[in-house]
Amino acid sequence: MLLSLNSAYAAPWGQDLLHDINLQLEPGQILGVLGPNGAGKTSLLNLLCGSTSLSRGAYLFGDRPMYEWPILQRARAQAVLPQHSSLNFPYTVEEVVLLGRTPHDSGSAIDAQVVNAVLDATDTQSLRERLYTQLSGGEKQRVQLARVFAQVWRTQDAAQRLLLLDEPTSALDLSHQKLIMHSVRTLADQGCAVVIIVHDFNLAARYTDLCLVLQDGRQRAMGTPTKIFTPDMFREVFAVDVTVSKHPKLDIPLVIQ
Repeated sequence: MLLSLNSAYAAPWGQDLLHDINLQLEPGQILGVLGPNGAGKTSLLNLLCGSTSLSRGAYLFGDRPMYEWPILQRARAQAVLPQHSSLNFPYTVEEVVLLGRTPHDSGSAIDAQVVNAVLDATDTQSLRERLYTQLSGGEKQRVQLARVFAQVWRTQDAAQRLLLLDEPTSALDLSHQKLIMHSVRTLADQGCAVVIIVHDFNLAARYTDLCLVLQDGRQRAMGTPTKIFTPDMFREVFAVDVTVSKHPKLDIPLVIQ
């Protein structure tokens, strides 16, 4: 087991924002986190990356409590992409992506190989000499994705790897959404566990192994998309009426609003 939350509560500002969260994630699995605005999705990501502490319960990462992980070891094992990444210095795209290799002592030759691989994986190879501050919103998002990919790209860099993504496709066109999610799937297939906050139910159905649905900081559903994507769940949690049918080409649910 790579990650385990048991009866987890978190109260970063006094009152609990997360209540009795239970989940287990194996290496190579992708967990989609869904819920209405204010449901606690980002709070959960903050807990998983260690920026928020538990108020009650247990959080194990790699079979030991998160608080026992030294900062450098955690940086080698975990990468997190927040919903908004601010960078106002005139770094080139290549320099930004190289920041993801900062925790590692792998040498410039290996780092250059990783940078090339993640630039390809995010379709940012043609941007590598451009200044980050001059990019469009979607281009910046892909560069930030390349940076966090670089941090957990190699199996040799850490025995356990976890990638945490907060709405990574929000500024991307359909083609780049597909590319990025395919790259996330490829990374997971190489043993990296992924937790991804997503608002697109059909994207979650196609690319995630498990989904966690939150409402008011509480766990409302947990399981495969096929199991938990039901009209009743959408009505009770999201206050919308939807039709859930089978995808015409894939063995996954298709959500139609």
